[in-house]
Amino acid sequence: MSNPFKSLRTRLLLAHLAVVVFGVVTVLIAANRLAPAFLDRHMSSMEGMAGSPMGRQMILALRDELLAGFGQAVLLAALVSGIVAVIISVISSRRLLRPLDSVRAATRRLAAGSYSERVPVPEESELAALANDVNALAETLEETEQRRLRLISEVSHELRTPLATIKGYTEGALDGVFPADEELLTAIGREAGRLERLAADLSQLSRTAEGSLDLRFEPGDLAALAGEAAERLRPQFQDKDVELVVEQAPPVPARFDHDRMVQVFVNIIGNALSYTPGGGKVTVSGKTGDGRAEVTVADTGRGLSPQQREMVFERFYRADRSVPGGTGIGLTIARDIVRRHGGDIQVSSPGPGAGTSFVVAIPTDPKPGMSP
Repeated sequence: MSNPFKSLRTRLLLAHLAVVVFGVVTVLIAANRLAPAFLDRHMSSMEGMAGSPMGRQMILALRDELLAGFGQAVLLAALVSGIVAVIISVISSRRLLRPLDSVRAATRRLAAGSYSERVPVPEESELAALANDVNALAETLEETEQRRLRLISEVSHELRTPLATIKGYTEGALDGVFPADEELLTAIGREAGRLERLAADLSQLSRTAEGSLDLRFEPGDLAALAGEAAERLRPQFQDKDVELVVEQAPPVPARFDHDRMVQVFVNIIGNALSYTPGGGKVTVSGKTGDGRAEVTVADTGRGLSPQQREMVFERFYRADRSVPGGTGIGLTIARDIVRRHGGDIQVSSPGPGAGTSFVVAIPTDPKPGMSP
């Protein structure tokens, strides 16, 4: 059984009654100390005016009656004040606890999975702040749930295509429609590799989202690192007849995880290559200033519309699915890694057909695990 003295309603009632008792005691003490002296002074003047023993007795009786009446008045006032205190405490506690009960009910429904639940905002500023915080929590949980469901749907969609392809090739080979030759096995292996890449990307996406990705911050030249990542991809640029320009610039010193930032630049530069047609150009440049190290990857490729710029970092989003590429998670992972460094990736494009620029910016001396 719960302790009634731990109830807020009981404590409010006791607080009101304590104020009443304290006031009554204060009045009684003051009256006992001040009232007799006050009456004695005035009675002495009246006794001189009466001038007889009978008058003196009447004055003393009047004094006693006044003191007794004053005491009764104080007791009556204490009784009335106590009743009023109880009534006020009940009303105020109901008014105070009703919003709290709404918050409790809402949090229970949120815990049960009803993320669309919202709490009415009361008039009192403190309770309104609490209700707004609970509503903000509910909104965040609802958005998280929607992202979770969307992720499940997107993963299912991404898995469906390679699995359907592998199943089709296998059934075709079993039925004798396709010969079980090297070409068929190569096609099946390619789809299996796609599934493997998807599983690896999802694993890394989960680790970056959970903040469990280990980062080892070391000093280095961010622009030089981006140039090294670009050089890794130069054979692919040559095969596609896309010019790769790595601008020579002064060192761009910063502290970062070298392996993770290489992964960032490989994703961004590889993405630029995928969306730049033959004869185009991709330029990698770096600079530093205002305590930030920046690397820009600019291409002359297909460009992005304003809507595409808003969605380019969304999971599984690809501006053009007809273009050969990865799983659509690379840029999402790259942005998460950069944000773990305390920076961010900005994308800009004049529009379709006018190229795209990605700017990777991190503090020159970030704190491990920090985020913007």
